[in-house]
Amino acid sequence: MKILVNRKIKRLFLCVLLSVAVFTAASVLTICLGLNNAALYVAIAAVLMTLIIFAALYWYFRDQSKTMNEAIAQIREYIAGNRNARIECDDEGDLYKLFHEVNSLVTILNAHAENEGRAKTFMKDTISDISHQLKTPLAALNIYNGLMQQEVNDSPELKEFTSLSEQELDRIENLVQNLLKITKLDAGTITLEKQPQNVADMMGYIERHFAYQAQQQGKTLILSGDEEVTLVCDQTWLIEAISNIVKNAFDHTKAGATIRIAWRAFASMVQIIVSDNGSGIHPEDLPHIFKRFYRSRFSKDTQGIGLGLPLAKAIIEDHNGTIEVNSTLGVGTTFTINFLNPTKL
Repeated sequence: MKILVNRKIKRLFLCVLLSVAVFTAASVLTICLGLNNAALYVAIAAVLMTLIIFAALYWYFRDQSKTMNEAIAQIREYIAGNRNARIECDDEGDLYKLFHEVNSLVTILNAHAENEGRAKTFMKDTISDISHQLKTPLAALNIYNGLMQQEVNDSPELKEFTSLSEQELDRIENLVQNLLKITKLDAGTITLEKQPQNVADMMGYIERHFAYQAQQQGKTLILSGDEEVTLVCDQTWLIEAISNIVKNAFDHTKAGATIRIAWRAFASMVQIIVSDNGSGIHPEDLPHIFKRFYRSRFSKDTQGIGLGLPLAKAIIEDHNGTIEVNSTLGVGTTFTINFLNPTKL
């Protein structure tokens, strides 16, 4: 029988069998000898047998409970980050087969984690190398394009071409920079330097950054919120995240649109809301807008490269924050960002 392969179960089975055999033999012997108070002796033997069986069962289940608790402790160790945690499986039987399979699974997970780590490092290094290699020709092309723009003032067509060329060069440079940032975040090579920061000051910086673009495109950027609200964050990276969301709003609104940045503090949370009254997002696109390089089949926009929102989401989540989006076609879009504020906990 497979169940008797385990030596602990085998010992328990033998103990019970031996107890029953001794009781039976004692009972038969007592009756055969016709001893006085035979029934009493049989009853005493039955009680002793019962106590021995219960003691054996208690010992067995206590040992099983100890084994399971040790296994659970090792699993929790692994979940906590100890990649060397293993369950002892120095016996036979179904339970120890399960432990062996768990150990095998842990080994496989460790191998996958190592491979993934190497792949991320390779990807980061590759994209970093490509980005650095592209910087020099991009800088040269920008210089050449700037020189051509100075020489084509008398030719409207050439002036338009150089202007379009400048826009495309800006898109390429933006793509390179975002790729470099997002791969660094993925690889975990960036350490966020979190300090208490004034939210109004950070939003004011974003307002100044987009002021010229808002003027050129005939759009309005409005800020509203408590001047005293603070948030523990990495100022540079959080400004990057909010700026990408605001840029997305500029890219998907027409002249005359209004883009709003509002913030408020709750008991233990700071909330930042970026909203616009633009064209909105199609319901089919909403589940995918944070996917990298995602392009909607409903959008005619050609400005985006599909990395701004994924980068913003990665930065926000690295700050232990969440981001949600609500949108209605023809009405507008609202991004709601929530951060736990540990200084208020």
